[in-house]
Amino acid sequence: MMLEVRDVSCGYGKKMVVEKITLNVVKGEILCLLGPNGVGKTTFFKSILGFLKLMGGEILLDGENISQIPKSRFAKVVGYVPQAHTPPFPFSVLDVVLMGRTAHLGLFALPSQKDVKIAENALEMLGVSYLKDRVYTEISGGERQMVLIARALTQEPKVLIMDEPTSNLDFGNQIRVLERIKRLSEKGLAVIMTSHFPNHVFLCSSKVALMQHRSFLVGNADEIVTEKNLKSAYGIDVKITSAMDQKGNIIKACIPLIN
Repeated sequence: MMLEVRDVSCGYGKKMVVEKITLNVVKGEILCLLGPNGVGKTTFFKSILGFLKLMGGEILLDGENISQIPKSRFAKVVGYVPQAHTPPFPFSVLDVVLMGRTAHLGLFALPSQKDVKIAENALEMLGVSYLKDRVYTEISGGERQMVLIARALTQEPKVLIMDEPTSNLDFGNQIRVLERIKRLSEKGLAVIMTSHFPNHVFLCSSKVALMQHRSFLVGNADEIVTEKNLKSAYGIDVKITSAMDQKGNIIKACIPLIN
């Protein structure tokens, strides 16, 4: 499974926000989008998901233009995890996760025992099966984010798109979510995610796309997440350093410098 973005330009109305982006993500790979507010990361996601019509270029899923793929089939292949939210009704966690099976059900069909099992397996895979019978609106932000990921996994997608999956989470929950994302990629899922934290790229061992208003860089973390590039993108001085993890691996880290 490969998602290819070829010379894509997108925006709203006649206003172009993102211009001539080219990248791809394959099975088992994590692509992290970095960049300051307003450069078009969410606009780009909306275009991949088909919410916005492209202003130029094309997006291919295994060689097939996504504009030609029926929405019902697209929903079975591409999952989406929005930023954490609170629904207006107090659904149980299991019911929220089961909503991910909608793409596989008929118009008036109810979830089967198989669907329930798939939802329960998704919760178990993420280590939050203990939440199954809890009310979604009464659990923590970190737990909600895990539930939203579980909901997307019940679609059984090949590509998972995540819009700032660690936003509004405390330090511990950020790392727990990143650990789960990395494990999902190791199981063969292709993941595209946005983040405001360059360190997340190093922690996930991911490919990175650094978006700016008039430039776009794609490559591995060592190539793209440099002091020079981050200074250019965010307008601040940073220091790239490194440390050793518990397994003896060297992990880089980005430290902002305050003048």
